[in-house]
Amino acid sequence: MSLIGGIRPPIAVLSVLLLTLAGITALTLGKPDNVLVPKAVLTSQQYIAEDGAVALRTSLDESISDLTNTATLFNEGRPVSADTVLDKVGDVYQKWRGTAVVEIKSGDLLAARGESVPLSAIDRSKLSAKDGLAPRMVRMDNGQTRLVILALLSWKGQPQQLLVASSSLTFPGVSLSGGRAIGVVDSTGRLLSSHGNLDAKRAQQQLKSFAGVAAKKAEQNPITAKKPGSGGYTGVSGHLTGDAAKSLRAVGGYATLAAPVAGESTVASGLGLTVVTQVDVKERASQLTRPAFGIAAAGALLLIGGLAVMLLLGTVQRPLIRLFLESRRLTRGDLARLVTVPKAGEAARVGAALERLRQQLRGAPVDADGPTPRKGLGARALLAVCAVLLLVWSAPLMLVLNRADSSVRVPNQIVRDQKSRTATVSDRVRRALNEGHADLSAVAALIGDRTSADDMRTVLERTLEDHQRYQSLYVLGADGTILAQAGHTPHHTAGKGPSSKSLEVTGEGGKKPVITATAEAPGRDGAAVVGEFRIEFLNALLSRQGMGDVRVLDAENRVIGGDSGYLAFQKAPSHLTALLGKKDAYATVQRGGTVRVAAVAPFTGGGEAKVLQWKVVSWQPASGLAIPEYSLQNRTVLAGLLGLTAAAACLGWLHIVVVRPLRELARQAETLAGGDRKTVLYPRHHDEVGAVARSLELIRQQLQGQRRGRDGGARTPAEAGRN
Repeated sequence: MSLIGGIRPPIAVLSVLLLTLAGITALTLGKPDNVLVPKAVLTSQQYIAEDGAVALRTSLDESISDLTNTATLFNEGRPVSADTVLDKVGDVYQKWRGTAVVEIKSGDLLAARGESVPLSAIDRSKLSAKDGLAPRMVRMDNGQTRLVILALLSWKGQPQQLLVASSSLTFPGVSLSGGRAIGVVDSTGRLLSSHGNLDAKRAQQQLKSFAGVAAKKAEQNPITAKKPGSGGYTGVSGHLTGDAAKSLRAVGGYATLAAPVAGESTVASGLGLTVVTQVDVKERASQLTRPAFGIAAAGALLLIGGLAVMLLLGTVQRPLIRLFLESRRLTRGDLARLVTVPKAGEAARVGAALERLRQQLRGAPVDADGPTPRKGLGARALLAVCAVLLLVWSAPLMLVLNRADSSVRVPNQIVRDQKSRTATVSDRVRRALNEGHADLSAVAALIGDRTSADDMRTVLERTLEDHQRYQSLYVLGADGTILAQAGHTPHHTAGKGPSSKSLEVTGEGGKKPVITATAEAPGRDGAAVVGEFRIEFLNALLSRQGMGDVRVLDAENRVIGGDSGYLAFQKAPSHLTALLGKKDAYATVQRGGTVRVAAVAPFTGGGEAKVLQWKVVSWQPASGLAIPEYSLQNRTVLAGLLGLTAAAACLGWLHIVVVRPLRELARQAETLAGGDRKTVLYPRHHDEVGAVARSLELIRQQLQGQRRGRDGGARTPAEAGRN
């Protein structure tokens, strides 16, 4: 018999699968769900750590790039004093804690602004080496750590100078509300900087403990550190669980600084830093199910499954095996005993045909009376009955039992985290727009009345190459003439002079909004440098795992950008109406047909982007969160799906391998018993049905031999026909 064919394997596999599923059901649905901290809360801490790592990496990379590009712009112009350099740098960018200009050869300090820059950490004799100008981490006397950034100032005929800036390891825009603490850890586990709720000694110790664990986990390969196919953050990240005090449990997350594209690296991602977060959450035990439910469900499956298997054994397997034995007996010449005919169905038809063939082998005529098969359910109907039985168990689990309704409890920490993350994204968008305008201001500050169009184009092309946020850069004259341009064709209206707004949005009615930044060029009599932002750049800032749908809305609550499909300038979804009037970051649980966690965060803080009055909104269905009620629902639905899958697979297997060939066999057997001696019977499979078909073929040959004997012995059928 075939290993995968025959009547026995499908029924045996179905029995094993149902027994296994009954055990799984008893263990998973009957296990009390006493989760003190839901998995969704732990995962949310991981996402917040990733947000902090993205914000820190972006901030450091931008600081490095901005200082380097600013020095390049100064080098392409006329020589200026060290004080002028620092004044212009300070006017355009307000991000560095301290700046200084040092003459490289003599080591003299030419100018300084802000806090004292740790110049003693710079070896001027090694600046010409391969990594001589690479940023470096320096620990200050007060215990704080600074990132020191270097750039060369070089003019023909002038001594080379070194532009130095120090940046703190802060997290721009990351909300630390709700008692959260966040820190930066180096590769040794040392906490370089920390912010947030660290007043209590326990919080400080817990963050240091998390820092040591995070540093060890950061040594993993980002590819092997996560589950295959999980995607998400390109670096190493995860969540942590700490000590408990009274009813509060310390939980946290960690994430290494990683480039936005997997496999690539940036200056900041190469510093070996890891972000770690910590917050106290309230433990709450929730027993949603009792062991009796799982045991009852497993018992019902055993009862129903046993009934289905016994039905298959008694009405399909045993009759077919009996037919196999009876057909073998007839082919061996044992014709004395009557053929045992099954009660009904295709097996009864084949049995009745075998009895008539037995009589014909004994010399009876073809039209002699034989047994009449009883009417009853066929094999297909029996399979349908078994399918209905198993569906009676699976359907309630998939559709009715353990369903989470609109009263489901969403942990408060999830709501707070949704608010915090939305505020972080909002500030990230605002800072990106401010940075974009600052870049244009830096370019505009160095464009004078003597700068040629070719020189302006060179500067614009370099700026466009260094900053992927723009799709088009151009210098616009006071009369609306484009003096120089780089990138895509501008969306500028011919003859229209520079806008008086630093940032504005146009393009209503088109497929994409056009976000434009304008920075006046002081030395060009009303001319300005204009940049058009790539909408893809804005949308990429919104794409954060675990936040659901995210949208940027303008002052009229129209959609400007989003992390998924949207129509430009369409109105915000109606379920957000109650949130849109909030002036501060806010989050809530929306109940009704769909339970959602929704949040809004208007632009706050300074900068040119504030005048836009934009806001970021986010929402996600609670059913996608790993909270106990939905976890139980998902396990219940999974059990039902497994039951349905097992039934469909095994019964479908049985129908294809056994039932369909059996129906055809019944037709062929009746035809043979009715006198057809010419049709050759071929077995489809090497199983019980195939064995009966082979026996019928042997019987056909025997009957054909009997006929030849009656017609003259050795004559062929052709010769008999001629006579």
